[in-house]
Amino acid sequence: MRVVRISCVGTRHLSPPSSSSAAHSDVSASSAGLSNADAEDASCGGTGTPSLRIKKRLTCVCFYRKRAYERICSNLTPLQEERLKRLTKRMNNCFDASRSDHQDALRALWSATYPGEKLEALISDQWKDMGWQGRDPSTDFRGGGFISLENLLFFAKTFPTSFQRLLKKQGGKRAAWEYPFAVAGVNITFMIMQMLDLEASKPRTFVRSVFLQMLSENEWAFDLLYCVAFAVMDKQWLDRNATYMEFNDVLRCTRAQVERELMMDDVFRIEDMPSFSLLS
Repeated sequence: MRVVRISCVGTRHLSPPSSSSAAHSDVSASSAGLSNADAEDASCGGTGTPSLRIKKRLTCVCFYRKRAYERICSNLTPLQEERLKRLTKRMNNCFDASRSDHQDALRALWSATYPGEKLEALISDQWKDMGWQGRDPSTDFRGGGFISLENLLFFAKTFPTSFQRLLKKQGGKRAAWEYPFAVAGVNITFMIMQMLDLEASKPRTFVRSVFLQMLSENEWAFDLLYCVAFAVMDKQWLDRNATYMEFNDVLRCTRAQVERELMMDDVFRIEDMPSFSLLS
């Protein structure tokens, strides 16, 4: 794959490939700080061989995709700056059990998860059925913050069939000691925040630049990516016949697969990712 160095004058939005383009092809950045997926490939079903070399010049990353030349710059458009600012504000919003809007979001999650079933109190043994560690779910939000609750609620409302299937552990051969659904969701939010590295002052991963292009097309790209990652995690869990003690390994392989799919030539939106088909 040829790499050129040119002077960039702006950000060019990616346009979908023609209908004659070939099927999805994995593209990974080098393991020297441009992507974290390659280091995991050998143990997560990948080849372990980076297929894209990237060179930086000033604030721009210029590269050839396999079938069409595209350019992505780290200089953000006004729309990208606005949406990134809004997203990072969400990411930095800690869950506060004393805030009425956060309490309302918890109640909304309960109603979306168990429609028709009354929640007795915000601190109740009922929450354990959803996969929280104790009677008070607010104690499990430390890693993911309020956005992890928003992600769960978005998943429940946008893809209710998939949400209920994962919640109830339907399909496939399940382990005697399954992962706790809600806590797994908080961990997935944290994993995606780490993977995208959105709070870094300068881009350190190529997948971040790709995601920002997607964010400019859809303000809910982060939430959609969360739903995809949750479905991928559950599939990885079943494929590996995993148990609770292997959850971190499954999460690591989930991240590697999500990164590989984001880097595919013909993935321009979250909806283009092959694993998006897992959702319903």
